[in-house]
Amino acid sequence: MTHPGAPNPQALLQELEHANAYLMQSEKLASIGQLAAGVAHEINNPVGYVFSNLSTLGGYVKELLELIDAMDDVESLDALRARKQLSDYAYIREDAQALIRESEEGIERVKNIISSLKDFSHIDEDTFTYADLQRGIETTLNLVNNEIKYKADVVKAFGSLPLVECVPSQINQVVLNLLTNAVQAIEARGTLYLRTGYQPEGQKGEGVWLEVEDTGKGITDEQMPHLFEPFFTTKPVGEGTGLGLSLSYSIVAKHHGHIEVASEPGVGSRFRVWLPVHQPAFNQEPAS
Repeated sequence: MTHPGAPNPQALLQELEHANAYLMQSEKLASIGQLAAGVAHEINNPVGYVFSNLSTLGGYVKELLELIDAMDDVESLDALRARKQLSDYAYIREDAQALIRESEEGIERVKNIISSLKDFSHIDEDTFTYADLQRGIETTLNLVNNEIKYKADVVKAFGSLPLVECVPSQINQVVLNLLTNAVQAIEARGTLYLRTGYQPEGQKGEGVWLEVEDTGKGITDEQMPHLFEPFFTTKPVGEGTGLGLSLSYSIVAKHHGHIEVASEPGVGSRFRVWLPVHQPAFNQEPAS
């Protein structure tokens, strides 16, 4: 029997659910903010040298146009050749081609980043669909490249996977969280291992797995039971919200999967995410 004035358990449960949803949304926004900063840096670099190249090419074009205009005034072909030699035409021709190739590579880099960002977000998508998990991993890796390249070498070992029924943007969020945690666990420079695999239908059903392993500082036995608790973090104060793994656990659970963790202090950690290839029939509704 509930005493007058006592909190309503149902109301408390709803408030907790709302608070949890709010915290998870806050973590998503924090991840997006961090991602945006890295993407801005990755885009700024090629844009910077493309702009510099265009400035140099502008000078070359001006010089070449002056050479072409001089054709109207020269008295002989020999005089035109002499003018051509004075313009350092051979160097301009070689360097201009190199600048164009470099600029094309820079624009292609920007194009790939924007394409990856579109693949990663799927802003309007909240329903289960069959997706290529490895493409999602590559997409996410491309977006966090700025954070990884200064800290770790990436070694990939991808198996042959079927398309997996999931909400791609949410699985990308899980990969982002695992990659970010792995990089932050590496104190100097180390290695990140990204692997995937397929389990044919058996006692546990048909499934796939993806894992992120690092050569970082590892997780102690005391920390291990608390990894997926909201606000628990092994990072220094101010460097983590403690919600990334909690959010990842929630997403994977909604996909009827689970996360396995193996770690050794001073050696590194491995997080393996298991997902079913097909979702149960009753799960065919939007995922929140």
